[in-house]
Amino acid sequence: MSATDELVQANAQYAESFNEANLPAPPARHIAVLTCMDARLHPEKFLGLNVGDAHVIRNAGGRASDDALRSLIISSQLLGTREFLVIHHTDCGMLTFSNHDLQDKLRQETGVDAEFINFLPFSDLEQSVRDDVQRIRRNPFLPGNASVRGFVYDVRNGRLTPLVEEQ
Repeated sequence: MSATDELVQANAQYAESFNEANLPAPPARHIAVLTCMDARLHPEKFLGLNVGDAHVIRNAGGRASDDALRSLIISSQLLGTREFLVIHHTDCGMLTFSNHDLQDKLRQETGVDAEFINFLPFSDLEQSVRDDVQRIRRNPFLPGNASVRGFVYDVRNGRLTPLVEEQ
């Protein structure tokens, strides 16, 4: 059985006792979390969130990329979120390469030039959080009075360390 088959089977069991059909689309706590796709992170658990509490946007590095901002704008403008958390983490793979490294690898393996892709790697974990918080705060389509805070999650002990508090 493939991993996908196992997941589909788990979903069938989940659906048998599913009882959350009446939850509204807007997040109950008016929060959106931007964090990394790293499989070691389980933001719902380490933030104590229940289904329906928050929007959780995940990508490589938890970066405030154009697509992440698109999701935050929709979350805010159409669904009422007013607090944003940016959470990066220790031991992140985005610290291990440069754009040039990955672009070269892709060119060698595929023969296609990938120089037009910015993979948003970083060399300073704390600065990457600060940069992403600022990118969210400066976005003209997000509420100027929204709370935007930044944190580092430690994959060794499960703790969040605040880096950027409210302005």
